[in-house]
Amino acid sequence: MRPYYIFSSGRIMRRENTIYVENEKGEKKALPIEEVESLHIFGEVEMNTKFLNFLSQHGKPIHFYNYYGFYSGSFVPRSKNISGELLVKQVEYYLDNEKRLYLAKAFVEGATFHMLRNLRNYDGTEEFVRIISEEQAKSFEAKTVPELMGCEGRAREAYYQAFNTITSGRLAMNKREKRPPKDPINALISFGNSVMYSVVLSEIYKTELNPTISYLHEPRERRFSLSLDISEIFKPLIVDPIIFKLINNSMLKEEDFEDELDFCYLTSSGKKKFLKEFEEKLETTIKHRKLKRSVSYRTLIRLECYKLIRHLLQDEFYKPLKAWW
Repeated sequence: MRPYYIFSSGRIMRRENTIYVENEKGEKKALPIEEVESLHIFGEVEMNTKFLNFLSQHGKPIHFYNYYGFYSGSFVPRSKNISGELLVKQVEYYLDNEKRLYLAKAFVEGATFHMLRNLRNYDGTEEFVRIISEEQAKSFEAKTVPELMGCEGRAREAYYQAFNTITSGRLAMNKREKRPPKDPINALISFGNSVMYSVVLSEIYKTELNPTISYLHEPRERRFSLSLDISEIFKPLIVDPIIFKLINNSMLKEEDFEDELDFCYLTSSGKKKFLKEFEEKLETTIKHRKLKRSVSYRTLIRLECYKLIRHLLQDEFYKPLKAWW
């Protein structure tokens, strides 16, 4: 099984046990349901409740992105992996300040570790490494989640300032701007983070975790905030190296970006180039030190979910992933 990314506009429907994607020209592509891990919709696609019920029966999530490629929302089937005991534990660990802070610190530790890992691969980043290391040390001593978020925010600000050094100014970025991104690097970061968020959500869905209960980010209406927590570890590990590769190897060109009213975003060709590298990264395998077998980056995300479950059930303390390869 693998995810499918739908860029063409048209219709998507079910016929027996097959998904059919029909574009505006009437051309159809068949996707056997057994081969589909999830669907990512970037075009304007019509569908009906019969199709959504079909996805729900087979446990297939579908993620939607707007015209600019930013995450809009998901249809997540009713979970078959339900655990009342785990749900109670998730809430308990959120309500207990000490328990919540421990997990929040672990997510920040994993994120800053991978930021530093990236920077140490490039010359001229020593000052940024120093700032991030100082904020990482402060995060260990934080007494509240807002204080911890402040440390993480300052570390990430220094990290993004290093992007111009890493890319030798090929696509300059003044500062991190999310809403809206105003330059190609900001557009790449926003797009990559959106896709990362939905992939993490798909992996959470395969476990008994409730994706709405989180520890670093505040749980809020209309968002799966646990996916934001876990994504913090994997954005610098997966998304950012792809950005560096695409820019430094001149794999992206001016026509892969569109500027519109002080708003920069990836064209369809740019999105496809990023997603090709993204999928290759997710399927790349490494030898797991504990499992003694090769696992993919995608599997590492789900293993992170299982580690969190074991912590909540008090089987073992949660330690964030820190790439050793």
